Amino acid sequence: MRIGILTSGGDAPGLNAVIRGAVLTGIKVHALDFVGFRNGWRGVIEGDIIHLGRDEVKGISKQGGTILGTSRTNPFEADGGVERVNAVMSENGIDAIIAIGGEGTLAAAKRLTDEGVRIVGVPKTVDNDLDATDYSFGFDTAVQIATEAMDRLRTTGDAHDRCMVAEVMGRHVGWIALHSGMAAGAHVILIPERKTSVEQICKWVSEAHDRGRAPLVVVAEGFALDTMDDAHSERGLDAFGRPRLGGIGELLAPIIEQQTGIETRATTLGHIQRGGTPSAFDRVLATRLGMAAMRSVVEGHWGRMVALRGTEIVHVPFADALGKLKTVPDDRYEEARVLFG
Repeated sequence: MRIGILTSGGDAPGLNAVIRGAVLTGIKVHALDFVGFRNGWRGVIEGDIIHLGRDEVKGISKQGGTILGTSRTNPFEADGGVERVNAVMSENGIDAIIAIGGEGTLAAAKRLTDEGVRIVGVPKTVDNDLDATDYSFGFDTAVQIATEAMDRLRTTGDAHDRCMVAEVMGRHVGWIALHSGMAAGAHVILIPERKTSVEQICKWVSEAHDRGRAPLVVVAEGFALDTMDDAHSERGLDAFGRPRLGGIGELLAPIIEQQTGIETRATTLGHIQRGGTPSAFDRVLATRLGMAAMRSVVEGHWGRMVALRGTEIVHVPFADALGKLKTVPDDRYEEARVLFG
């Protein structure tokens, strides 16, 4: 049996650990053969593959990024489609695919499996927004990176008596903002699940400043003020038709400064949250998910993905992961809100 592996969508710390876990398990336990598709679904459509053996995955679990490359290619656009995917698999003797990716990747995988392509999924989202898994690899690393960055921002804020606004990832959900904001002792945390007024934000900022603190505001990229219909986006659409978000921090900073009189600066953390060495937690989780994906292939769990429930790895249908987003519950936000201002 020959298995193809791909990584698609945004990169995340832990992708290489998934690849290593799947390949080593498949070779050592089941004597299977592996290839990797370069650059996600684009590699599938173009038939761009490389051999994956023990030497190719040696020592990669501690590396960030992905040795296979990635893209946001939609396999149903341009020259793609189920016929093309089947043709490439047949030409290269590939019996099944392990697709490692987020919402867009898994949605494409579901469409393909509905047409008979044999695919097992591994959830990948730094935002931690897939409902079918308790945690996704990359999230822990992103929170640690964001927290460290905020700790640094607080020192310069203290030195200049400034309000610092830190924009973090979080398209639809505020998990990174919530966790990193609480860890860094933020005075305001703004998430997509909760529209908030400028007046309330400035009240929290002023309260912190009046106590002699340099206010720290953490905002998820998908946050919208109560006067906005949609999240702030100036960068067009991605390959799956979703707005490219970013810039809400730069939008808020001058408003805060104007209304409070406190000098305010914004920093967008952006892609540094995805980069670098994965945390120990993410390495272990990603490795376990890769190993479990290999078991799913052997057992023929097509159209399903592996997921973390508590401390156990389970198999769930793609539809469970795509049905709804895992948003921050009201009680978790209210818990953090006590510390604002």
